[in-house]
Amino acid sequence: MKLAEASVITDELKNLLNVEFGPEVYEVEKGMLKKFADAVGDPNPLWRKVAPPTFATALRLDELTQKMWTVKCPLTRFLNAGNELEYYQPIKVDDVISVTGKLADIREREGKMGKMLFMTLELTYKNQKGETVIKGRNTIIRY
Repeated sequence: MKLAEASVITDELKNLLNVEFGPEVYEVEKGMLKKFADAVGDPNPLWRKVAPPTFATALRLDELTQKMWTVKCPLTRFLNAGNELEYYQPIKVDDVISVTGKLADIREREGKMGKMLFMTLELTYKNQKGETVIKGRNTIIRY
């Protein structure tokens, strides 16, 4: 009988689960929206006043992101497995957006190349009035 291999979900990762990070605050300026729209190749003039749909993904929660990249884990490669964004209201020029979030789920799976670790981040974006504008989920795979 073969002994089960050790889990790639380390204690350090487990200790990050459901810990709230943030807020990180971003002042949305016209230039930010233009640069983002240019980067994604969308010339729609609306994006000079209102943020394009995926703009929230550029408003990072740096402390949490840094933890995800540096936490001890035998798996060293990363893949963005996708973003889900639920919109409540648009982000506009002159909004001040506060981003908070947490590592909400960790799952280990076996793939063709070996073990994979699925880490799901949940993020909340609020404007200067304290209103939720977007809720997001980002899944990162380590392999």
